[in-house]
Amino acid sequence: MFPPATTDVLVVGAGPTGLTTALGLVHQGRSVTVVDARAAADTTTRAAVVHARTLEVLEPYGVADRLVARGLPVPRFTVRDRDRVLVPVPFGGLPTPYPYTLMISQEVTEAVLLERLTELGGRVLRPCTLSAFEQDASGVTATFTTGETVRARYLVGADGMHSTVREQAGIGFTGGAYAESFSLADVRLSGGGVPDDEVILYFSPAGLVVVAPLPGGVHRIVATVPEAPKEPDAAFVQDLLDTRGPRARRAIVREVLWGSRFHVQHRIADTYRAGRVLLAGDAAHVHSPAGGQGMNTGIADAAALARTLDEVLAGGSPDLLDAYGATRRPVAEQVVSLADRLTRLATADRRLTPLRNLALRLFTLHPAVRRDLAWRLSGLRYR
Repeated sequence: MFPPATTDVLVVGAGPTGLTTALGLVHQGRSVTVVDARAAADTTTRAAVVHARTLEVLEPYGVADRLVARGLPVPRFTVRDRDRVLVPVPFGGLPTPYPYTLMISQEVTEAVLLERLTELGGRVLRPCTLSAFEQDASGVTATFTTGETVRARYLVGADGMHSTVREQAGIGFTGGAYAESFSLADVRLSGGGVPDDEVILYFSPAGLVVVAPLPGGVHRIVATVPEAPKEPDAAFVQDLLDTRGPRARRAIVREVLWGSRFHVQHRIADTYRAGRVLLAGDAAHVHSPAGGQGMNTGIADAAALARTLDEVLAGGSPDLLDAYGATRRPVAEQVVSLADRLTRLATADRRLTPLRNLALRLFTLHPAVRRDLAWRLSGLRYR
């Protein structure tokens, strides 16, 4: 399947960010070409949290209701030290049609976005690998490894942390990396130690562990470890829960459905625009999974970028594209900062644990503090 010779916007990357960018533009009648180097979409869960603001953003495209129908609404988030609740964050009082965190596999989220994009006449070309591009005053000429070229008025890099678009545009990616690796597993639990209606971030000197319910009676486990195994088994995940998770009632790992490992960096692109080249999602920012903000921030980037590109394509000033970066980059800075603070608090030295716990409980006694955290985690803070 060859790309067309010309298009309004070329989107590189068909993850949630790239698909949302394309969906927003196609929804407005723009010509969009989406390419992805992968031969097929991933079939693993990876990101599993869709927050309230993300559902609001996707609502005009006819996607939100489809996601809600296939996901699991979870009304609260808590930070715990074993069985002790340090910070309760209820979402029920938020002024939104979606007063919860929606737990849903990224595989399903991507499938729903692609389904809607296809209904509107869009499509994804794969495998289609960008090798180089050149831009001039009127557009961008992209060349693929097959030798084909596409002429686009604008190019969007939604191609992840190791973005070819960002690197070839010469945009810096400032930040660093966490020393720890992350272990991820989708498991079936028994024993009653973990509720089915709550996302929990457990603090432990050994490292953080997040336990979150998914549809179908599955739980997602994400933990920091010095060196994670490539494919965590039941014994490994059980040890994580026994040493960091609930103590009064043990959560028992009955089956590991899928597992993986990854390393996390905390970086932000120095700019979101280089001429007619724009960045969004992980190509623009990466951070710790604490708080479940990564995919959500990328989708919000995409919706904002699609709106801005539509205005520019309709005759608006290209300077509007600078406003996109000026608006979205500070949001990424706040998200990266929050995720980093949660990660560092979670892994505080054992000797400091009592002081940290007391400070957190005192700090969050005031309802306004818990409400602010709910607004931040849900994404409503960035409306």
